[in-house]
Amino acid sequence: MATMTEIMENIRSLKDEEKNLLLLEVIGNSTVTWLKDFVKAFEDKFGVTAAMPVAIAGQAAAAGSGGEPAEKKEEKTSFDVILQGAGANKIQVIKVIRAITNLGLKEAKTLTDTPPQPIKTGVSKEEGDKIVKDLTEAGAKVELK
Repeated sequence: MATMTEIMENIRSLKDEEKNLLLLEVIGNSTVTWLKDFVKAFEDKFGVTAAMPVAIAGQAAAAGSGGEPAEKKEEKTSFDVILQGAGANKIQVIKVIRAITNLGLKEAKTLTDTPPQPIKTGVSKEEGDKIVKDLTEAGAKVELK
């Protein structure tokens, strides 16, 4: 078994493209709960935040509404499904979350116990609508952003 030092040396020797592929593979095979914890640890270690500052968001909105018609309005193609609450039928909601995300029982329960939580991010409108429908039928309160 390789030591952490050996693993880190191997990673450092990779090309940037290979590091990108490695990170994408790790992230793609991770649970939402682990990713949430990772983002928090990343923010703490480097003193940054993943959230867009409100002042910048407000300026961008004001710039787009200056009374002049926008040349081209981009249509949103990527959506996030956010669980706002599990409702009365929490067990059924956990089952649906597990089916959608492939999370374990503990991770899915943690998501339902601590709303609001992202269930799935970067999905198409159609997939998002289907997830919202499935979770709503199970009794959850869900939002598509």
